[in-house]
Amino acid sequence: MITIDDIKQQILKGERVTLEAKLAEKDVPKSIWGTYSAFANTNGGLILLGVDEDLKEKDLSKRFTITGVKDAAKIRKDFWNIVNNPEKVNVNLLRDEDVEAVDMEGKMVVAIQVPRADYMIRPVFINNNPLRGTYKRNHEGDYHCAEHEVRMMMRDANESGNDGMLLEYYTMDDIDLPSLEAYRNRFSSRYPQHVFNSLDHKSFLKELGGYHVDRKDGSECLTMAGLLMFGKGLPIRERFDNLRMDYIDKSGLVGDQRYSDRLTYDGTWENNLFNFITMVLPKLLRNLPRPFKMDGVERDDDTPQHKAVREAMTNAVIHADLMLNGILKVEKYDNRFVFTNPGLLKLPVEQIYDGGESKARNQHIQTMLRMIGFGENLGSGFPLILSAWNEKHWLKPELVEQPELMQVKLTLTVADFAKDFVKDFAKDFAKELKVELSERQVNILELIHLDSTISAKAISEKISGKMPEKESVTERTIQNDIAQLKKIGILRRKGGRKNGEWEIIKQKL
Repeated sequence: MITIDDIKQQILKGERVTLEAKLAEKDVPKSIWGTYSAFANTNGGLILLGVDEDLKEKDLSKRFTITGVKDAAKIRKDFWNIVNNPEKVNVNLLRDEDVEAVDMEGKMVVAIQVPRADYMIRPVFINNNPLRGTYKRNHEGDYHCAEHEVRMMMRDANESGNDGMLLEYYTMDDIDLPSLEAYRNRFSSRYPQHVFNSLDHKSFLKELGGYHVDRKDGSECLTMAGLLMFGKGLPIRERFDNLRMDYIDKSGLVGDQRYSDRLTYDGTWENNLFNFITMVLPKLLRNLPRPFKMDGVERDDDTPQHKAVREAMTNAVIHADLMLNGILKVEKYDNRFVFTNPGLLKLPVEQIYDGGESKARNQHIQTMLRMIGFGENLGSGFPLILSAWNEKHWLKPELVEQPELMQVKLTLTVADFAKDFVKDFAKDFAKELKVELSERQVNILELIHLDSTISAKAISEKISGKMPEKESVTERTIQNDIAQLKKIGILRRKGGRKNGEWEIIKQKL
């Protein structure tokens, strides 16, 4: 039931994205139906009939004027008659208690609470025309949805997801066999006795939803999931030229450096989803703190935070609308990870934070990834991320829908993990071995923790770049510090000078 307090609270907020005021003295205004469609297709909202809004007034307490309607009972009856007419509105989302006549200051206001429509029902449209009668809401008002937005809603209404789409004329010749074989190696390691291990590649893909054979005419082809997960780069770009994959590392930058590492299509790798995920994840996880912990005789360093980052990466892929023009992008900064995928949320943000439900757009890809250990059980993925971040007392993960860009962005903010981890480690190490590390030596360990292959010259440049010119640090000084760190047992070199890497010896703690 809508109360006076509910209306006053909404008016005081003045958030036009979920509030619409209309004069409506005698009749139901014609413009109400575009607003009904817009609220239903966006985040829901409240329509007030008998309230005037002065958009030029900046003071929210003065912006709205209660004018009232002359015959609230008639307006309610007319509204119900029209909203139940399928020639005007394709679906009625409202219950009796969603439409109320409320006495405000002695004047009657008709309040209509429009809920957000379930993804199975969208698009909600008017005038029996989905392409011309579908609206969306933003802070300025109601707008016609573009055709690609309407078609996105229609795809989302398919309970079986998007990625089962059959790709006529795309066959096993379009599969990158090294990618598929690498996947199968992971699969067989996880399930050594699984019956799928004995299947040929085509049959294996068919079992996972990546390949389709028509029972009626015997025709066969790849599915969208099969091509995007394991396809060669050229066929993928031919069929899905709307989609790009991009990884950018913006951590540890010096001066005007734009990025320290990047993975985008450059002809050196087959740009399918499996390769993108398995190449990017190690780069993301490399610098997260790994405490030394044993599980029996084996080291167990897969922390909840590592699992959370894998889950975030998996979610970005399985919830992306891969038919839209957009970028599946992963960014790494000194203090955060950012995952961006094309498409909008199928569920309200609040429901996703609560967990318990999962509505992946790409259900076959979701199955493929889960079979090799990527992705949690249904509905538990996002709560896992929240729990892992809460355990470290890091900022709450931020999931944002950006309708104007047709994308969703997840930001996982962490402490400056290289600095915090190394400083804590150096403190404990010094206490145990009764040694004292200089600030410069701690900085060296921070940089090695970020990049185990970094050279003494690069360390010198990075440290000098943060200092006044007269106080720059030479490569020789860095080499002396490294020698000292090796002598006291906190650092060692694995491999040769050109192809080796540094290792911080954490096992002592």
